[in-house]
Amino acid sequence: MRIAAVGLAALLALPAPAQATAPVTGRWLTDKGKGIVEIAPCGANLCGKLVKVLAAVQGPATDRNNPDPSLRARPLVGINLLSGFAFDGKEWKGSIYDPERGKSFKSFLKRNGDGTLAVKGCLGPFCQTQTWRPTR
Repeated sequence: MRIAAVGLAALLALPAPAQATAPVTGRWLTDKGKGIVEIAPCGANLCGKLVKVLAAVQGPATDRNNPDPSLRARPLVGINLLSGFAFDGKEWKGSIYDPERGKSFKSFLKRNGDGTLAVKGCLGPFCQTQTWRPTR
């Protein structure tokens, strides 16, 4: 019993996981500076809501490429681009919606050592990573 208590004490003395010291929550400027996404808890997971469109768009900034015609007139500001992100001990896994393509992809988030956020979207085995920068 004493050995187990010492083992538990040693485990508790280990440094906290990386996500505790470098959270992915906050406001992020997207890779090409087209918008600001705010990542915050939503239920048991994390979501990322588009809070501002920065790039000029022809016509109104709506979800016009959505495959569901009833959603094409909704404003882009306020929609969740990131949804269902859960931490697996190494990175955050969830889904990312690309309004330019009107499609959702499997996605991974990971905080880089320089404070930026690696946002990876995958379609099958093919993935593309963007670097988002923290902003206010």
